[in-house]
Amino acid sequence: MSRKPGVRTVVYLGVLTALEIVLSRFLSISAWNMKIGFSFVPVAAAAMLFGPLAGGIVGALGDLLGAVLFPIGPYFPGFTLTAFLTGAVFGLFLHRRRTALATLGAVAVNQLLLSLLLNTLWISLLYGSPFLPLLTTRLVQCAILAPVQFAVLLLMNKALEKYGKRLLT
Repeated sequence: MSRKPGVRTVVYLGVLTALEIVLSRFLSISAWNMKIGFSFVPVAAAAMLFGPLAGGIVGALGDLLGAVLFPIGPYFPGFTLTAFLTGAVFGLFLHRRRTALATLGAVAVNQLLLSLLLNTLWISLLYGSPFLPLLTTRLVQCAILAPVQFAVLLLMNKALEKYGKRLLT
């Protein structure tokens, strides 16, 4: 998204944001300290198709609008920051090169640094829970989501190689 986005791009990003909200708020398994689902898919799609800024915007807007429209708990801006960074990381790793190694890098950074460390910090601050015990319980979420994200992103890579150009024209 290096130049001014056109109407078609804005519409795609709007649809992907709406899809992120639905997947996150209605089709995820959630507990106070964990969330397992596929809300990363529209964020990753935006990042792959339009770049890191678009991925970050879809992630952040999805989190912010989802929290306002369908609150699960108190709003905390740290999660919105993490959502933005998640989309940006997908874009940095996967916008121009969609290899298995780039996919692995994106999943590793998102799951280990952003989800496991940063989101655990936000949960710890928000709920006053000790960081290290919380971190160990959240390892389960990362252990489940990391291979799922990797496999889904590889499938998305193949689909975008085949249909991506048609989608954008």
